[in-house]
Amino acid sequence: MSVKPSLTKLIAAAALMASFGGMALAQGHGGRGMGPGPDMPGFGGRHAEQMLEMVDASDAQRSQIHQIMDAARKDLQGQHDALRKIREQQMGLFTAPNIDAAAIESLRQQAQTLHEQRSKRMSQALVDAARVLSPEQRAKLAERMKKMRVRFEERMEQRQKPSGR
Repeated sequence: MSVKPSLTKLIAAAALMASFGGMALAQGHGGRGMGPGPDMPGFGGRHAEQMLEMVDASDAQRSQIHQIMDAARKDLQGQHDALRKIREQQMGLFTAPNIDAAAIESLRQQAQTLHEQRSKRMSQALVDAARVLSPEQRAKLAERMKKMRVRFEERMEQRQKPSGR
C-alpha cells in the first residue's frame, strides 16, 4: 500500500473536521469563545456551508449532514456544561487559601475523561458526515484543505520573521 492513499484519507478527514465538525460545535453558541466545545471559534456555520457549496452537495446531503451535526451538538451540550463547572471548581481550588493538589488532580482527570468522550462523539459525527459525501466530494474537500493549510503555514512564517526595526 502506498503512502499517497493514506495521506489523502488523512487530508480528507481533516477537511471534514474543519468544515463540518464545527456545525455541531459552533452553532449552539454562535461560534464565540474559546475552548473545545460548542463555543469553539472558526468552525461550522458559514464555513461549513461554503464547503458544502464547493463540493456541490445536494439538498439531501446538506440535510443529512446538518442532522448528523445537530445530533452531535445536542449530545455534546451536556459535556460542555460539565466542563464549564469543572473549570469553575478548578478556579475555586486555585484561589483557595490552601492548595488541594489531590482535588485539582481529580478535576483534571474528570475533564480529561469528558474531553475523550467529546472527541469520540465528534469523530463519529465526522465519519457519519463523510459517508454522506461521495469519494469525489471528499477528494475535492481534501484538495481545498491542502491549499488552506499551505496559506496558513505561509502566514505563520510571515509572522515569525523579525520586523525591520
